[in-house]
Amino acid sequence: MLFAALASVVIATCYDGDTCTTTTGERVRLACIDTSELQGKRADPITAIEARDHLRSLVVGRTVGIRRITTDRYGRTVAELSVDGSNVQQQLVVSGHADIYWKYAHQCSWTEDQ
Repeated sequence: MLFAALASVVIATCYDGDTCTTTTGERVRLACIDTSELQGKRADPITAIEARDHLRSLVVGRTVGIRRITTDRYGRTVAELSVDGSNVQQQLVVSGHADIYWKYAHQCSWTEDQ
């Protein structure tokens, strides 16, 4: 899926497989996907670290397209990211590092193809 005329941000770091921070401090929750948790009752640290590291390899230090959708209860921007015209969330699902978060899948048109 190609994005036209998107805003762009530079990603500074990624906390886990579905949360990143931009160089301006904006916290971004990747829309429509879910990855393993690093901490807590449902934690699966090994797969969580694999997802985080894969996401980092795709976006950290790069200018990425961003389609802001909403803000979540933690004050994070919920958004889709794209790198070189390719949807980052879709790449994470295809690579096996994330699952589609069906409760919110309606926010991302690419989930209709899955």
